Amino acid sequence: MKDPYQILGIDRNATDEEIKTAYRNLARKYHPDNYGDNPLADLAEDKMQEINEAYDSIMASRRSGNKGTGYGRTNNGPTNFPEIRQLINQNRLEEAQEILDGVPVQNRNAEWYFLNGTVLYRRGWFDQAFTSFATASRMDPSNPEYRNAVNNAQRQASRQQHNPYRTYNRGGDCDACDMCQTLICADCCCECMGGDLIRCC
Repeated sequence: MKDPYQILGIDRNATDEEIKTAYRNLARKYHPDNYGDNPLADLAEDKMQEINEAYDSIMASRRSGNKGTGYGRTNNGPTNFPEIRQLINQNRLEEAQEILDGVPVQNRNAEWYFLNGTVLYRRGWFDQAFTSFATASRMDPSNPEYRNAVNNAQRQASRQQHNPYRTYNRGGDCDACDMCQTLICADCCCECMGGDLIRCC
């Protein structure tokens, strides 16, 4: 393997944050999904694998307290999933998703689909989360964590379908009905005071 720092285009003394930024930028550029039927798709996939290996090598080396090159590592397996779990627990969903997106399709196992579903679920995309969790559960049907995730996502997706106006945001339980009621009340108050809502506002 070539120098992983050179592959990511960073200095050996770069901070962890600089390494992650360089990795994310390259992952966006070379992700195979960007190429579709393009003749360069295979080349992009190879490059993405090289970028993943370089990033994994550097981070593994730094976790062990060594800022060396980590040349000896030839792991072609999936990205370090415990690290992704940690990012999710810290609510760093964008970083977790970018690392997940960088995992080649052939390395996406049941845990990958579970973690991908977890990110989607936390973003409020329950239908997509359900699909990902269901795939994880199909790949490893004996895993209770995956089965529970499927059930939770199915319940949330069902609630969303039964109340299409509800907004599942982090700001609270306010939905379109609540906003309409608030506006009607505000209009009534303004009329009682001799004006209308437009003039009052």
